[in-house]
Amino acid sequence: MKQLEVTIMGQSYILGCPEGGEQPLLEAVDSVDREMCAIRDAGKVKARERIAVLAALNLAYALAERPHAGLASDGISVGGAHIDALIRRVDQALGADGQLL
Repeated sequence: MKQLEVTIMGQSYILGCPEGGEQPLLEAVDSVDREMCAIRDAGKVKARERIAVLAALNLAYALAERPHAGLASDGISVGGAHIDALIRRVDQALGADGQLL
């Protein structure tokens, strides 16, 4: 597994990434960073954890609105276990900033 250093809302994180998965991960990081910065810049929310939760909800809602949302590339429905694994990865990345759930 490869490790990438990324920056989200001005803070650096080291993320694990499978070989060949660098570009999709960097695109995801860019989306999260853009969403979190937009929420922060709106000035209504200051706490990093709240910004992260709002950004996650906004991105999940946008994904749910897309056709075929919730389907993996092979057409198999993505289950709760997959989402739980993603939440654990985000929690690990946040580290001392606190856990989302």
